[in-house]
This record gives sequence, structure tokens and C-alpha cells, in this order.
Amino acid sequence: MGSFSIWHWLIVLLIVVLVFGTKKLRNLGSDLGGAVKGFREGVKSADDEEITSAHQTDARVVDADVKDKTQVKS
Repeated sequence: MGSFSIWHWLIVLLIVVLVFGTKKLRNLGSDLGGAVKGFREGVKSADDEEITSAHQTDARVVDADVKDKTQVKS
């Protein structure tokens, strides 16, 4: 009772196609695909800017020797 079979999903799909029509569903799919593509490009450009700014701020290198402080004074 809790799970739907393939026939239930096919009937739901048929009702959705009859209510909205194939043209509107096609436009909805292309709009959704364009939105996802724009989101991915935005995230990629933000990552590129972050990497570029990280490279610019990490340009200075500090070289130092570390001394062992575990020696006990007697």
C-alpha cells in the first residue's frame, strides 16, 4: 500500500501530460535545464575567483627553523 508500481507512475504521467500539454512541459524542462546550467557556471566562476584570490594572498613564503623545546633545564 505504501509503494507505487510502475502503472501508478504511468497514469500520473499521463494525467500530467493531459493537463499541461507537451509544449508547456518541454518549455518547463528547457527552462529548468537553463537554470541549472547558469547555476553551475556561477558556482564555477565563484570558485575560480576564490582560487585566484587565494593565489594572490599566499604569494609570500616564510622560511623558519623550528627548535625543539622539550629540553628540560636542570
